[in-house]
Amino acid sequence: MEETEESLITPEAQAMIGKEVGRKTGVVYPKEAQRFAAAVGDLNPLYFDDEAARARGYEGVIAPPMFLPHVLHGVSHLDSLRGDGVPLQGGSDIPLRAERLMAGGEDYEFLSPLYPGDTITAETRIQNIEEKSGRSGRFVLVTRETLYTNQDGVVVAKGRFSVIAR
Repeated sequence: MEETEESLITPEAQAMIGKEVGRKTGVVYPKEAQRFAAAVGDLNPLYFDDEAARARGYEGVIAPPMFLPHVLHGVSHLDSLRGDGVPLQGGSDIPLRAERLMAGGEDYEFLSPLYPGDTITAETRIQNIEEKSGRSGRFVLVTRETLYTNQDGVVVAKGRFSVIAR
């Protein structure tokens, strides 16, 4: 980056690194988890059969790991959905000198099973904000980390999500 170019990262954005930027709570409902499993074609007996789950060392049926983000979704009116079915959201909540945002990837680490009745709290923090240069010019890579904790304080998963801003 040339010295004369203003950084795409504002001082306010830089100050957000390490700060909590979101918290949501939701409950794992067994029928919702089973509908999710059936909808994605994952008919693993661990999600439907208590005996099969207990035979594998679980307390009872568990929810599919990728059901976790859906535990935290509220109800959205059809008019508030994008074409791909994802709820519309406002722009970035991070003050950057960039106009376009796009997904940069996501990665989950599942640490403990989700059981019906679990109350999950997701706490999201800004892990890093860095300016980079690519073939198309300068961009900002924002990385958030979310810790998913159950009602007993057990971290059941970690998620890392990247956004690219140009």
